Amino acid sequence: MFVLGIDPGLTRCGYGAVRQENGKPVAVVSGVLTTPTSNPLEERLAELLREFRLLFARLSPEVVVVERVLFQTNARTAMSVGQASGLALATAAEAGISVVQYSPNEVKQAVTGWGNAGKDQVQRMVQVLLDMPEKPSPPDIADALALALCHLASAPLMRAAAAAAAASARLMRPPATAASMPLNRPATARRGASPTAQRGGAAHKPVPRLEQPGPGEVPAAAGVRR
Repeated sequence: MFVLGIDPGLTRCGYGAVRQENGKPVAVVSGVLTTPTSNPLEERLAELLREFRLLFARLSPEVVVVERVLFQTNARTAMSVGQASGLALATAAEAGISVVQYSPNEVKQAVTGWGNAGKDQVQRMVQVLLDMPEKPSPPDIADALALALCHLASAPLMRAAAAAAAASARLMRPPATAASMPLNRPATARRGASPTAQRGGAAHKPVPRLEQPGPGEVPAAAGVRR
């Protein structure tokens, strides 16, 4: 699986691509997309959109993982992060790439084993898990790589849960019964027809009695004494 993590931000947007090879995560590429703070907002958003399109087209990831935007005390920062996150989600959907979101605490829990780990701890664990010679820097890159690692660790559990839910739905589905099956009744019945004929079925031939031999048979009275 080839996963691209996106740590959204308008001024700095980190990205990190990780590939699963022989059960081991391997860092492919990482970096930071930036937009000048001096430019108007609409120009910065348009530039980030172009960068996302070029990045996704160049890497062709199977999944794009974006950090879920949660409440922040700084409203201006929360707005810019939300704008960058929306661009990443829309660009991935436009390219037909699957998108997954995780909260910061979910990422920290998956990578470090503690949901309240600090940035330095995340950087060190990303370095260890990806066997990197030094800590990924700046933290935007470490966070993006951590998002990719989080999904690689969570994807098998997600697939297993989806398969279990599908199997449970099949078991809970009630079987079809004769009462629930529609009957094909004719609109009108022929007057004088037998009930079997009225139902559209073929009329049964009467079963020959022993006293009435069938074609080619000898009457019992003629062949055998009783």
